[in-house]
Amino acid sequence: MAGMTDRPARRGRPGHDVEAVLNAAVRLFNANGYDFTSMFEIAESLGITKSSVYHHISGKEQLLQMAIDRALEGLVEAADEAEAMEAPALERLEQLIRRSVLVLTERLEFVTLLLRVHGNTAVEQQALRRRRDFDARVTALVKQAQAEGGIRPGVDPATAARLIFGMVNSLTEWYRPRRGGAAALADTVTALAFDGLRTR
Repeated sequence: MAGMTDRPARRGRPGHDVEAVLNAAVRLFNANGYDFTSMFEIAESLGITKSSVYHHISGKEQLLQMAIDRALEGLVEAADEAEAMEAPALERLEQLIRRSVLVLTERLEFVTLLLRVHGNTAVEQQALRRRRDFDARVTALVKQAQAEGGIRPGVDPATAARLIFGMVNSLTEWYRPRRGGAAALADTVTALAFDGLRTR
């Protein structure tokens, strides 16, 4: 799909390329809110002029689009991988949860921003539609696992999908990266989602 993010990134002086601008913007969007962050503040946080920021991007909305794309692309890739597995639906669902946790830990600030989107702009409305599409894919996997006997029949698939990803998404509120922590965290979340806390 053609769009403003298709434009090739232009390189600036070391440390101030488009990636540095994007990371600075996302940190400020999360700290202060998208609406309350100015291009001047993004430039100031990098120690460069506002015109230098515009050398890389067209404006604040493009930065929001790029950040949301970074988060959503990771989640869509996780869903694609899970759906492509030759395995029972329950195993594919477990894989999707595990990979989604890893995406969140790898792209923490981007996913945090995605989860704070409320649909106030066209970019945000598109993000909400893409999130609903992702939720539908998770729900479909729950339904399939249920049909195969992997999930008990009395569970509402859409509710189960929301609750599982509510647990995954809550990580943005407290998770802090540490060496070797992401894989163990993904295993713990997956075990809790499917096995619970009770010993058997």
